Formats: sequence, structure tokens, C-alpha cells
Amino acid sequence: MPINVRMPALALDMEAATLVKWMFKEGDDIKAGDVLAEVCSGGNTGQIKAAAGGTLERIVVPEGADRVEFRDLIAVVATKSESGSVTVAPRQASDKRGEPEPHTTVKNTAEAASTASKGPLDDAVLKLFEVGLYQLVPHDGMRRTIARRLVTSKRTVPHFYVGLDCDIDELLALRSRLNDAAPKPTDGLPAYKLSVNDMIIRALALALRNVPDANVSWTENAMVRHRHVDVGVAVSISGGLITPIVRKAELKTLQVISNEMKDLGKRAKDRKLKPEEYQGGTTSISNMGMMGVKEFAAVINPPHATILAVGAGEQRVVVKNGVMAPATVMSVTLSIDHRCVDGALGAKLLQEFKSYIENPVGMLA
Repeated sequence: MPINVRMPALALDMEAATLVKWMFKEGDDIKAGDVLAEVCSGGNTGQIKAAAGGTLERIVVPEGADRVEFRDLIAVVATKSESGSVTVAPRQASDKRGEPEPHTTVKNTAEAASTASKGPLDDAVLKLFEVGLYQLVPHDGMRRTIARRLVTSKRTVPHFYVGLDCDIDELLALRSRLNDAAPKPTDGLPAYKLSVNDMIIRALALALRNVPDANVSWTENAMVRHRHVDVGVAVSISGGLITPIVRKAELKTLQVISNEMKDLGKRAKDRKLKPEEYQGGTTSISNMGMMGVKEFAAVINPPHATILAVGAGEQRVVVKNGVMAPATVMSVTLSIDHRCVDGALGAKLLQEFKSYIENPVGMLA
């Protein structure tokens, strides 16, 4: 089968880009990982790399072309086993599942997202409301991307959920001690200021390190077992959300995670993240506890197999050693892709997480 090369997303809200330069000519042999082309969009620049070796059989989009939309077909690569003669099928409409046909160019992102979600047509919704009593706010690229990815996740990923409560009194006490002990350079500002979320990131990373069978991604042909834990953290921004990633989080100290998240969070809100800073990852955290939400279940963000939903810490009466006592309790829910992780394994992962949260000194090792 020929390999179709499509325009990637250089930013979460990207709808189109300019193809700046081709690095190879038609008929050239290429290797996996070779840079095929340079592209740019809205100040973001990127490279398109070959997924496999072969021959650059056909360049569909010439150098200098602008308004090349996300997922547009830009080239065809013939693998070594093929004859070298590849026919690119004419553009067609989306199939009944809302996904493009193998050689289709997606020319209308809004239409593709609408088809994919199988939502009601505009007229079917608007006829239910009196004219003049509503306002139409067009979807931007970010909202369409979020809609498309969430619909794909809920349709194709078999979610199941496990939850438990964590006593976070020890964690809050340790956080306070560590922040009090933070060195203050000449400017008088502390070198770090840990948040509860920083400690949650570290705890989940260590839990996945200890339960590597859950640190995976699903593909149709194989299970992808990741060597490191890359934790995406949902950040709310104007018009949507984005998930910057703390790479190799299991290897980083709390102080490093804290400072890295402050930088990522600020640049996320300013929409200045690079694509490699929010694409990929092996798991995610969505924390709505700071908004007073007690508990909720989050939607998995493929290719992740898990996402941890974190609720607010609140004072509750619990039983300790047979005696009722007050405690600060945080409820968490782990959403799991059942293709990758079964119930017992998901429970084991969540118990590992709980152990680090309730015995937080273990996070300092």
C-alpha cells in the first residue's frame, strides 16, 4: 500500500499552513525519519518526516502553497516492495463513519468535525428556538479540534472507571515544609513553590513506573509499552483547553516538575507552546479540585490509555484505627482504555498512586 503524507497540525487551533519547501524531488529514495518538507503556520514552523522508507512517488502540493489545510494530502510515498506506480484516487466525500477515505483531502474542517460527531444539523437545532433569542458564535479551530478528538475517543475507546479516596493531610504537611525550606536567591523569591498538582503529577508518574503494563498505548497490531512516563496536564485557556506534557516525569524531582509546570502553564495560556510540548504523552491529569468539584470522570486523550480526574480536597469524618477523626480527603477517578488495561491492573495502578499520595515522603526518593 502507498503511504499518504498529510499536513500535520502545528498548533492546536491550526486549520491551514504554508508548505515552505520540499527537501526531496519526485522519484528520490527516502529513509524513515528523513525530513520531507518544511511547513509553517501562524509563526509556528515544523518539519514533516517520513514514516517509512521508499520512494517519493508523487508531490501533490507544490512549494509555496498556502492555505494547505490540516490533514490535506500533500504527497505519496511508495514503499520498497511496490512497483513504483501509484494511483491517487480522486477526492471523495467522507464515509459514513465520518473518517476520510484513504486518499481523500479534507477541505472543510468544520464539515469533517460535524460529520464525525454525527451531531444534528444547524437547521434541526435552530428551528427549536425563536429567531432573535439566540446568538450564533462560530467555532474556532481549537473548539473543532477538541470536538473531533473527544468524539473519536468516546466512540472508539472502551472507557471504564475506577475511583477511590485519598487522605492528603500528610501530603499537605510535607508540601508546607518543603515550601518553607525553599532557598531564596538574592532576589528574595523562593526557588520553587510546590502545588498539590505538582505532587499529583509526581505520584502518578511513579505509580506508572511501578506498574509498567499500564503505561501503554493501543495500536491494532501491537501494544506500545513506553519506557518513560510523560504526563499531560490539562490547562484551561480561553476558548478551550490544552495539555502540555511533563516528559520523563518519573525521573524528575518535585521542584523540577513544579518549575516546569509553571512555565508550561503560562505559555499554554499565552498560546505559545510548541507542538512537541503538547503532542504525545503516555497519560493525563485533569484537576478540577481547585474549582470545588468533588469528583468527576474525564475523557481519555488518545494515544493515552489512562487519564486521572482529581477532585477537591475537603474535610470529612473518617474512621482511623476504629475511631472517627477528621481528615482532608481527595477523591480521584481513573478513566481506563479497556483494550489496554484490565480492571485488576487499573486497580493496582490506582492503589500505587494512593500509596504515594498518603505516604508522600516516598516521592522524595
